Amino acid sequence: MTNGARIGRTALIVGAGIGGLSAAIALRNKGWNVRVFEQAESARELGFGLALAPNAIAALRELGIADTVISRSFQARKGEMRRPDGRVFKRAELPANALGGTTVVALRSALHGALVDAVGVETLTVGARVTGFEIAGDRVTLRLANGHTADGDVLIGADGFGSIVRRALHPDEGPPRPSGVVALRGGVHGALHHLGTNDAIFYMGRGIESFFVRASDTGMYWVLSLSNKLLPPMVREPAGILAAMSPQFDATFRAITSATDDLRVDELVDRDALSQWGTGPVTLLGDAAHPLLPHTGQGAAQALVDAVRLAEHLSGEASIDPALRSYEHERMPNTRALVGQGRRTARLMAMTNPVACHLRELALRAMPITTFAKLYVRINRRAGTDVRYQ
Repeated sequence: MTNGARIGRTALIVGAGIGGLSAAIALRNKGWNVRVFEQAESARELGFGLALAPNAIAALRELGIADTVISRSFQARKGEMRRPDGRVFKRAELPANALGGTTVVALRSALHGALVDAVGVETLTVGARVTGFEIAGDRVTLRLANGHTADGDVLIGADGFGSIVRRALHPDEGPPRPSGVVALRGGVHGALHHLGTNDAIFYMGRGIESFFVRASDTGMYWVLSLSNKLLPPMVREPAGILAAMSPQFDATFRAITSATDDLRVDELVDRDALSQWGTGPVTLLGDAAHPLLPHTGQGAAQALVDAVRLAEHLSGEASIDPALRSYEHERMPNTRALVGQGRRTARLMAMTNPVACHLRELALRAMPITTFAKLYVRINRRAGTDVRYQ
């Protein structure tokens, strides 16, 4: 189904992650021809799990795959908060629609697989490393490392945190901003029984936070975040970090993490907001435009919303340059706010001062569970805006 875009207009999309594939679906639904270029040899999504808040679900409905993704996900409701040694300091159940609509936890493979199926492999060019682009009038030419080129009416950089397109657009940009937090992440199937009657377990200690959450019929994903100050000297590999930190935790933590074979560690960083994402027929989307700390719970959601709103601005007979600048103008305030919110939450959760940590625990005990959930699934709400697409 199309929406009257000029016949023959082509969008070149760099990156076959959540943002790039979502943009391909959204633009094709508006009548565009789309080509997606991915430098990996296969379309794949790194990482283990994610939260899909109501704004993400609304975007997935626009893309036509919400029901598929929801069926592969899990609506986590019941959980408890523990100190690392296992002592429970809060039990709660999240009311239905507490965040304003359906919210699910999904394995990244479930979401990414649904996007790939909807896009179709014929739209993807894998093993395509982008080296740059050239703008000539109202056209843009993408250059690939193998010497090939591709011409289009618009170029969308959806190539993630280390975006080549962003680097070409903003060559003088400074380095990433470190958060002071390291995150160890894993995904595991067949270990749900360790959660007991809970859908999720959240641990919090001095400079440490960790959570385990069910994300499908058989799977869960988990995260251990810790202040850089707590990293053992010379230990940077996932297994080494886990071995060093596990003795501080209870039997549930140790049982689930010991059953996990696939681990990944990242030093969490983000970037300061740009004053303008693109120029002419080129723009950015998702992490390439606004990398967020995971403490917002909005990384994937914002890429999905970007895609839907970008396609809306480029629908019909819209002129490219004004449409892209209008898309950027709409999306930049919310994403800029989320960068700041993520930084504040990360600082709160990585505190090591014992008095401050005690006060934090007292606050969490008193805090309604809906308020706590909103710390981790941030959605901006501004007067006069459509809350589905924030």
